[in-house]
Amino acid sequence: MIRIVTDSTCDLDESTVKDLRIELIPMTVHFGEESYLDGVTLSKETFYEKLTSAQKLPTTSQLNPMDILDRVKPFLEQGDDVVAIFLSSELSGTFQSAVIAAGMADSDRFFLVDSENVTFGMGLLLRIACALRDKGRTAEEICEEINSLKKRVRLIAVVDTLKYLQMGGRISATTAVLGNLLGINPLVGVIEGKVEAIGKVRGKKAAYRHLLTLCQQELPDPSYPLYFGHSRSPETMEELREFITSHINCSSEIYSTEIGSVVGTHVGPGAAGLAYIAL
Repeated sequence: MIRIVTDSTCDLDESTVKDLRIELIPMTVHFGEESYLDGVTLSKETFYEKLTSAQKLPTTSQLNPMDILDRVKPFLEQGDDVVAIFLSSELSGTFQSAVIAAGMADSDRFFLVDSENVTFGMGLLLRIACALRDKGRTAEEICEEINSLKKRVRLIAVVDTLKYLQMGGRISATTAVLGNLLGINPLVGVIEGKVEAIGKVRGKKAAYRHLLTLCQQELPDPSYPLYFGHSRSPETMEELREFITSHINCSSEIYSTEIGSVVGTHVGPGAAGLAYIAL
């Protein structure tokens, strides 16, 4: 049997994790001195409630090697292969912890992938990995395919407020105040494994058009799923989905999820975006 293992920053909901038979290891989220297990003792709804009233942004602890080893060792001992796909090594030390855990496990059936992604971009790769598993591909083949595809993942999102980018030090307070007065909506994306600002426009409709232009420059490969995501704003995500799919020939497989704590900390509520495999 092949086990697909990941961390909670993929933002897949509980039912999807169960349906895809994914082994998920929760990260720890800290609000001041209070600590929570992502998705276990801290739901996404509660996360955003706490975020909107927080004076300082929450932080997330990386998984340590024993967190990972304790989860995968029983699988290895019973003869299973493990394909572990973790969030970008540019965003967390979790992947490095996984490398250490793999060394401790000392098994040729423990395969690691640095997704170079997070949230629904990472979820997209996990869905593809599970589909490959279900088609009978070996763990090594799955690892090779995901490592090849991850360079083609495009994740772009429209942000509703500049507040959290400013709190995180990504923009100045002056820029945030002026931007909010002018109704500026920044666009963010995952670039070389990092969450980066990739543009700013005035008004959400203009932001959708700019996002569409970026998609048209690197069209989605229709042989892979399309993934939409949102942060406490499913109506914004649906609006974006209708706009994008009316202009671009997309895959018949379209999925959606809610952005969790890692990316949600920086974009705040009201964001929406999509991830896809570029042609």
